[in-house]
Amino acid sequence: MRNAVMHAGYQRAKPFYGWYVVAAAFVVTLIGFGSAYTFSSFVESLQREFGASRGSVSLVFSFAGFLYFGLGVISGPLADRWGARRLAGLGMALVGLGMVLAGQAQTILQVYAAYSIGIGAGVGCAYVPTLGAVQRWFVRRRGFASGLAVSGIGVGTLVMPPLATWLITSLGWRDAYVVLGVVAAGAGIGASLLIADDPRRHGTGPDGDPLDTVSGAPLRQDVAIRAAVRSARFTGLYAACLISAFGVFVPFVHLVPFAVDHQVAPTLAVLLLGMIGVGSTAGRFFLGGIADRVGRDAFLVAMYLGMAVSLAIWAIAGTFWSLTAFALLFGLFYGGWVAILPAVVTDHFGGRNVGGIIGILYTSVAVGTLLGPSAAGFAYDISHSYFIPVAISAAANLVAALIAMATMRTASPIASVAQR
Repeated sequence: MRNAVMHAGYQRAKPFYGWYVVAAAFVVTLIGFGSAYTFSSFVESLQREFGASRGSVSLVFSFAGFLYFGLGVISGPLADRWGARRLAGLGMALVGLGMVLAGQAQTILQVYAAYSIGIGAGVGCAYVPTLGAVQRWFVRRRGFASGLAVSGIGVGTLVMPPLATWLITSLGWRDAYVVLGVVAAGAGIGASLLIADDPRRHGTGPDGDPLDTVSGAPLRQDVAIRAAVRSARFTGLYAACLISAFGVFVPFVHLVPFAVDHQVAPTLAVLLLGMIGVGSTAGRFFLGGIADRVGRDAFLVAMYLGMAVSLAIWAIAGTFWSLTAFALLFGLFYGGWVAILPAVVTDHFGGRNVGGIIGILYTSVAVGTLLGPSAAGFAYDISHSYFIPVAISAAANLVAALIAMATMRTASPIASVAQR
């Protein structure tokens, strides 16, 4: 009896390893997306170096975004089979290599190849597997844990674009890419070594519950990938993400050039991306826990509505302070959206195949990321105004909110499996 009590006391004192997985995911998302979102800092240098239009330069980011969301359909199932640690380590190595090679590019096509394929494929390998690993460690606090994990994206958006701008000013854009690439590879690979997929291998259940409590709980069956993607719930989630993504990533490419066009100094304009990072970090850190209490499906609808309202504010903004208000508000809702999506997927389809299901869902975001920022750039080249693409972005998120609201009324696939 005494030994049992001592063992229980040891288990309580031992830190829950799930929080180490969350910390690793935080660093991976910070490095991966922070590296991707430095792109806006390089737009002017790339245009000047290669004589490229704003639309063609925007394609670099769009291709990268298409890859890092689209490749989840491959990396997710691979991580379910081989483990997220290997995929995340490979991804971080590719991110670093892509940035180093971008610094050596002699043509805009070489920038496409290095940045789009390197960073795009790298984040694509790491992002979905890392998020899938976090979901398996939590049930009750899944929204909060997901929010902490992806808050790295917000911090990366806050820290890395200003860092890139400073490096460009100090070293030139080529050496800036090299320095960022070396740092990204070292920190990202180191963090990926902490990722683990199965809490049972660490002697615990999800949320740190004892294994005997988990084994005595009612069996909660997982939904197979094929059954998941055929469900009405998945169709609604996919459609909402697809339509929303046409507008969600436009600010990450065009907010800084938009501000400069409105006589905001470049050193202040780049801070606007940091403001998105501040809002995004707050959204991911605080709103995920709120979603656990109010209901994650209803919370998702609110995030789409919030992004629609904030993008409408951008359409009529023109001063640094109004753009700052937009950036903070947009970041808040964008961060909440990114934080809650993996948790919603796991709620309705289970954790066993979550990497594969999230990967398929994110192909919708990949298409929107490919088309939205580049279309906004080409629209600017034609009209010399961002009003129409920004207004369309706001309307797209309003439509996404309506679709997500309708999706809430469909049956949850995992509930149907459990009743059989």
